[in-house]
Amino acid sequence: MQARDVMVSPVITVDANATVREVAQLLLARRISAVPVVDADNKILGIVTEGDLIHRAEAGTERPYSWWLRLLTGDAQLATDYVKSHAVKVNDIMTRDVVTAAPDTPLHDIATLLEENQIKRVPIVNQQGQLVGLVSRANLLQAIASARPTLEISLPDSTIRRKLLDELKTQPWAHTFNLNVTVQSGIVDLWGFAPSAAERVAIRVAAEAIPGVVTVNDHLLEPPAFVY
Repeated sequence: MQARDVMVSPVITVDANATVREVAQLLLARRISAVPVVDADNKILGIVTEGDLIHRAEAGTERPYSWWLRLLTGDAQLATDYVKSHAVKVNDIMTRDVVTAAPDTPLHDIATLLEENQIKRVPIVNQQGQLVGLVSRANLLQAIASARPTLEISLPDSTIRRKLLDELKTQPWAHTFNLNVTVQSGIVDLWGFAPSAAERVAIRVAAEAIPGVVTVNDHLLEPPAFVY
């Protein structure tokens, strides 16, 4: 699946002249946690999130600074925090360095962007740089929840064994030279050695994903020092 398959479109936006109060009201009214800021051509200028509105003078939640912390922080950071808590226009508080993606970006790349940048949403822009959608963590969960289960077809025991071993051979973490698999009436027994608990779990998960597997019995052991 790609970003275009799960993105929210059209996107609720504001312009750079919107006030902080208007944005706060919009987030509450539309039950959203962020809003992109766009220009007249619908090109993204920045984004305002709930996090940008946490430390505000109106709520009495400005960052407290002791005298010694003021000395360590420096005037530039103090001034930046003052702007964040007192600015009237979103243009002064929005995040300008926005991570974006294209409509044809695979969802696994979207997930990586969210994780690596520690963000909750990615605006989707077209080749002209115009905002066309938004993919959030919730949209990825929706893709998982709406996924159709694969057709369950009971496979012969020999096919189950072959499919499992073929799958494990494609995985760099699976040391198949230390592994043996037996299958009888859909019951998979795992024999041999696995260097870690994580690898044991992964092998079990691979087996359970094969149609026709009834249960998986894990007999794997930690390899002795002389096994390579």
